[in-house]
Amino acid sequence: MQYLKTVFTFILLVKHTLGLSPVIFIPGDGGSQLEAKLNKSTVVHYICSKTSADYFNIWLNLELLVPYVIDCWVDNLRLEYDNVTRTTKNPPGVELRVPGWGNPEPVEWLDPSHDKTGAYFNSIADSLVKIGYQRNVSLRGAPYDFRKAPNENAEFFVKLKQLVEETYAMNNKSSVTLLVHSMGGSMALHFLRLQKQSWKDQYIRRLISLSTPWAGAVKALKVFAIGDDLGSYMLSQSTLRTEQITCPSLAWLLPSPNFWKPSEILVQTDRFNYTINDLQKLFNDMELPNAWEMRKDTQQYSQDFSAPGVEVHCLYGHNISTVEKLVYKSGTWLDGTPTLATGDGDGTVNLRSLTACERWRKPPTKWWKPFKKTYPVKSLALPNAEHLKILHDPRVIEYITTVMGN
Repeated sequence: MQYLKTVFTFILLVKHTLGLSPVIFIPGDGGSQLEAKLNKSTVVHYICSKTSADYFNIWLNLELLVPYVIDCWVDNLRLEYDNVTRTTKNPPGVELRVPGWGNPEPVEWLDPSHDKTGAYFNSIADSLVKIGYQRNVSLRGAPYDFRKAPNENAEFFVKLKQLVEETYAMNNKSSVTLLVHSMGGSMALHFLRLQKQSWKDQYIRRLISLSTPWAGAVKALKVFAIGDDLGSYMLSQSTLRTEQITCPSLAWLLPSPNFWKPSEILVQTDRFNYTINDLQKLFNDMELPNAWEMRKDTQQYSQDFSAPGVEVHCLYGHNISTVEKLVYKSGTWLDGTPTLATGDGDGTVNLRSLTACERWRKPPTKWWKPFKKTYPVKSLALPNAEHLKILHDPRVIEYITTVMGN
């Protein structure tokens, strides 16, 4: 009798699993573990290690984000830009890799020790496991070097296509759901545009997006200006800025001219008011010429805002103060700390960028387009769902499990 009950339970489980769309998590900026190996001839501080016997976790490693030690971390994680090759590289003596391709663990937990500070996709993954998903089979992860933009992540897009096809095959040829957060949504959008529609129709079931800055964010300007403390009062935003401003992904996340008007002031000073059309002057005045070069390298990936050609679920937070403009005091020009004028958003991304996905709902403008296949776009605005905390929001988890369980 017990044997028959076990067999019956197994049959029900298999039947349920056959109906599930496997999930691939694509993380946002800062959403992948990173490992480094050192063989340096010089260091910025006597307490910094020049060498390491093997790779070690550099992101997220809270032990490295303490006074003095953080200077070593910044010097190891920063990038060096070459305006001839239009690419970046790690500092001399630093090798960096992204661990755990295909495995969801490195994007569920940014800290390998599973410290709650580094919790990322784990709450969503746990909820999916409860309805029948299995890690490394129907739950996969696609980590990448989030410091870089699409122009330097070509290998990622090739590997992601292979991962989608592999996951599809492993799960009884069930089409895949891409579950993305923040910049991961922008990466997924670019990936989908690289694929033929016939491939997407076969392999992609849907795209579920959380807090994606589809059109960039003014906060990227704020980071270039004064840095970001990652939400911790223990960290110095000016110290972190040294590393942050070397990342092409930050330039990619600057506001899009498709969504910000030339009449809107982004940085206000007593000498000049900078708009979306004045970014080259702004970065030159800030003495950040590489920022403008990286902007030129990445702007092509923001110019096209055509629909991805798959079903989209677009979830985002709002009703949280989000920087819209930097205002410098009279007499300071671009020195010192500006006042941050705020508007609606999720605390990181402006509302106009979060809701940009809703443009894909617009009816076709040409007579022949109604005969073309369309893909639904569903959006859900969640009051007070902060940019990062949305990953653990019960409303989001309920929405995802409901969609994925059907």
